[in-house]
Amino acid sequence: MAGESWLHALLLLSGSTGAQGPRAGWLQQPLDPFNASDGRIFLQRYWVNDQHWAGQDRPVFLHLGGEGSLGPGSVMTGHPAALAPAWGALVISLEHRFYGLSVPAGGLGLTQLRYLSSRHAALRTPAGGRAQRQLPRVLPWAATGGAGELVAQLCGLLLEGARNGSYPASYRGLRRAAQIVRHSLGQRCLSFSRAQTMRQLRATVPPESGVGDRQWLYQTCTEFGFYVTCEDPDCPFSELPALSSHLELCEQVFGLSASSVARAVVQTNSHYGGQAPGATRVLFVNGDTDPWHVLSVTQPSETALLIPGASHCADMAPERPSDPASLRQGRLSILQQLQTWLGQAQEERHMGVPA
Repeated sequence: MAGESWLHALLLLSGSTGAQGPRAGWLQQPLDPFNASDGRIFLQRYWVNDQHWAGQDRPVFLHLGGEGSLGPGSVMTGHPAALAPAWGALVISLEHRFYGLSVPAGGLGLTQLRYLSSRHAALRTPAGGRAQRQLPRVLPWAATGGAGELVAQLCGLLLEGARNGSYPASYRGLRRAAQIVRHSLGQRCLSFSRAQTMRQLRATVPPESGVGDRQWLYQTCTEFGFYVTCEDPDCPFSELPALSSHLELCEQVFGLSASSVARAVVQTNSHYGGQAPGATRVLFVNGDTDPWHVLSVTQPSETALLIPGASHCADMAPERPSDPASLRQGRLSILQQLQTWLGQAQEERHMGVPA
């Protein structure tokens, strides 16, 4: 199917007309794209905002979902959506398989979860290759925006209590921060019970909104090994959570040993290239106060941008008067790189160079 007809079909499926707000649509996807004889399918949700789209020659901004559900805000807010009017761009977000409402029938048992991996979502499969040819000008923002604003708000509450110097003020700041986190995750309360945590992680009924804790834990145990620890002597929570406690969850929830997690991480880095992935026309954007930035490509170059003083995904959030100069400059650098690559793509298109 040609790229033009694919886009029109996508818009028709979502019911998006350009005169209304964002619309949700559903893509029929193979459960196992690596096995052509496996006919099982599931529906993967996406959102479309074509309010500013100026036609087939304009770019498509694709927001790839992370470890949670996506709503209409994924195509209406944040930096990609803010750039859409100037570029005449189409904005699409795609919910990651096995998160939100994009969960195959059968739930989240181990038999199903073996079809959850970053490789099952890669564009190098036969089905993905077709999508790659159909949308040669897609520009991915592979992250979930808005986290930076939340971190700044939480830190402000905690620091305010600490500056006051009294126990009640510190407690009120911590309590308010916990309430904000609960609200953002759609939770009624935060439990410190290990037993309750285990029950939640072992539950195979998928949540329809919020973060998919079981799915994400499975991916850390079988691919990534991304664990937040606080073992430095200066850390305010130096006792918890230790790396060993995370690895114990892999064993207790999925029966996966610490050594198998370590092997999975080595295999993942080998498959993708670690911090030298060799990808082209990809800009790795990080903030240096984001703990995750050490896992990314950060050496300054055409492919890496490290923003001083920026937190997790801060560049994806909408612009605010309170944004520091470094973040403003970071967004400008992103814009300049987009202009370069889109200009190159347009020249190649006119010359008949295949995407």
